[in-house]
Amino acid sequence: MARSTTTTSTPRSDPTQDVDPAEMAGRLRLLVTRLTRMLRHQDEGDLAPTLRAALATIEREGPLTLGDLAQREHVAPPSITKAVDRLQVMGFVTRRQDDADRRVAWAQITPAGRRHVAKNRSRRTAWLATRLEDLTKDELHRLAAAADVLERLVAPQDDEPR
Repeated sequence: MARSTTTTSTPRSDPTQDVDPAEMAGRLRLLVTRLTRMLRHQDEGDLAPTLRAALATIEREGPLTLGDLAQREHVAPPSITKAVDRLQVMGFVTRRQDDADRRVAWAQITPAGRRHVAKNRSRRTAWLATRLEDLTKDELHRLAAAADVLERLVAPQDDEPR
């Protein structure tokens, strides 16, 4: 339940003052990195970040060719091949050759992989929801507004690969 008391912390930005984009970029980068690290600590298992990201992408957008997966994850094709090999050994993905072009391999999530992703997403969401319950109503509203801006910030640009 949200606290009804007012916060004693002073906002770090004054709406009447100009904000330096470079300074804000540094602050956001640090905050996102810290939040990501804290959320990662909620996961069960010991998947490396590259494996975790690849598995989540396959779950969300798959099946994918290894080339498409490498592009989406911004890693070299040999790195994604190794990652998919490890995920396959763990039973989280299957890999099959393309019927039309035997040089192309497809990665698809397995039921075990889907359960793994769902369990960890649920744990991270529950942890974050618990933290959000400590915020005031005003802080939650401000965070919701900031989330809208962040969604726009991370939306793909027309000139970026998706």
